[in-house]
Amino acid sequence: MSEGLRRQLIETALAMNASGINKGRSGNLSVRTEDGCLITPSAVHYSDLSPGDIVAMNLDGKWQDSVKPSSEWRFHRDLYRHREDAQAIVHAHPVYCATLACMGRSIPAVHYMVAAAGGGDIRCAAYATFGTQELSDYVLMAMTGRKACLMANHGLLCLEQDLPRALALAVEVEQLAQMYYQCLLAGEPVILDEEEMGRVLEKFKSYGRQD
Repeated sequence: MSEGLRRQLIETALAMNASGINKGRSGNLSVRTEDGCLITPSAVHYSDLSPGDIVAMNLDGKWQDSVKPSSEWRFHRDLYRHREDAQAIVHAHPVYCATLACMGRSIPAVHYMVAAAGGGDIRCAAYATFGTQELSDYVLMAMTGRKACLMANHGLLCLEQDLPRALALAVEVEQLAQMYYQCLLAGEPVILDEEEMGRVLEKFKSYGRQD
């Protein structure tokens, strides 16, 4: 099982870059395990990764591997600690998400698909130096009741039930960020109100189910 998850992490990391929402060695991914999580290592090109490079970490933030985990391991650990629904996490630096994040902007309900991230908006977490506990604390706050957030002057973070869904959500949020950015260039967009987003969120409870 561990070997399969390690390979899936690598495949998802490669797919993340291939999708265009991330480049080079930036970003990081993890998946929950019985003992904690598996997480991508620090500063290794995804194309150079082998299963042995993936780091096994417990929820105390300890690891025994000789390879170091991503410098952002704290918000991965903390989300797994505090969110039972977090089974996989994708962090990337997509251009439009990062652009809005550099402006300190959240993504409002400019399109109903904002509900895919779990609420009526996609918040922007306050800025703190990468890899710090302070940043993890801000991320946890921004993720309250949400499955995605922007990170000020940084990027995007998503959690989901598994790695494919986490990556798909990241791609969706980047598309929403692009829509919002383009609306701002043209003028002020019409924002869906809370009542409408409440209806959308209710419909999303059964969205995609075939039963």
